[in-house]
Amino acid sequence: MIPIIDLKREYPQIKTEINEAIQRVLDKQWFILGKEAEKFEEEFSKYVGTKFGVAVNSGSDALYLAVKALGIDSGDEVITVSHTFVSTVDAIVRNGAKPVFVDIDPETYTMDVTQIEGKITKRTKAIIPVHLYGHPADMDAINAIAKKYNLFVIEDACQAHGSEYKGRKAGSIGDVACFSFYPTKNCGAYGDGGMIVTNSEEIAKKLSMSRNYGQSQKYYYDFVGINSRLDEIQAAVLRVKLKHLDEWNEKRRSVAKLYNELLKDSKVILPIEKNYAKHVYHLYAIRSKNRDELQQYLLEKGIQTQIHYPVPVHKQKSYLDLGFNIHLPVTEKVCNEILSLPMYPWLKKEEIAKIAEVVKSYK
Repeated sequence: MIPIIDLKREYPQIKTEINEAIQRVLDKQWFILGKEAEKFEEEFSKYVGTKFGVAVNSGSDALYLAVKALGIDSGDEVITVSHTFVSTVDAIVRNGAKPVFVDIDPETYTMDVTQIEGKITKRTKAIIPVHLYGHPADMDAINAIAKKYNLFVIEDACQAHGSEYKGRKAGSIGDVACFSFYPTKNCGAYGDGGMIVTNSEEIAKKLSMSRNYGQSQKYYYDFVGINSRLDEIQAAVLRVKLKHLDEWNEKRRSVAKLYNELLKDSKVILPIEKNYAKHVYHLYAIRSKNRDELQQYLLEKGIQTQIHYPVPVHKQKSYLDLGFNIHLPVTEKVCNEILSLPMYPWLKKEEIAKIAEVVKSYK
């Protein structure tokens, strides 16, 4: 079986570094809000190209806290997409605000920027574009609209570590940006983890307090916050992995390039990379009108795949009571056709060749 992702191939590459990093934490016996998290915040924000980083315990909390830090709450509206992991929308709803959906671009699967202005009302406070699968959204157009209407831009970069838009790192272009370090991400922890980056000292300070109960100093609480802190062991692991991220992303791009060459004459729709973008292929997502049958065929041939994502958020049972009565034709079409093939830096050429051969052999 060729798995959709194989983390067992990663660990041997960095085993000595990882073990030393974890041992460093064990020797210090300081596990929460210590030097490892502090250093990782500095290193990751520098990598992205922002002044500040605030480490939290998941990408979901990063999004939730980012929305909260911008003062978005009950009665406000936030424009985003429905073809995304549910955390994007969950962050809006948990803050009491209303998600307002626009459709996606049929090529990049990111926000269709031509639809944004038509959704803006006097209650609109922010736009959350998602850099889906590792391809950045069209940030110049989004920022121009945000500036025109005085809106915040929160980049959901949870799948875009190292991705670039016109030479700038994803996460450095909006007011704040959120990253996930879930183990399968391009830069993944050995558990949950997240980060919010920003150039605003005021926002960063508020976020630092929010993730730690709203404390300004020990046992003094300025506002109601939550417990969302990246632990020292995860921070130490991520500091090691960050050093290898660019190398691993280039290997992902090489895997994607070979996929593209071998599948160019197939019946499936391949992912694209716009000329303004550097795609880091967190996922290699193809499309097929017979997606479910193709997935089963691949499984029978020993190839594991996954659907990201089968049901758009506006059609999820948990969100139906919010009264969404909308039709997003591109989103709904893509959700019925999308299929992620195996993608990780250590995928072998012969495995890629086999996968491509099986995809092309499907009638």
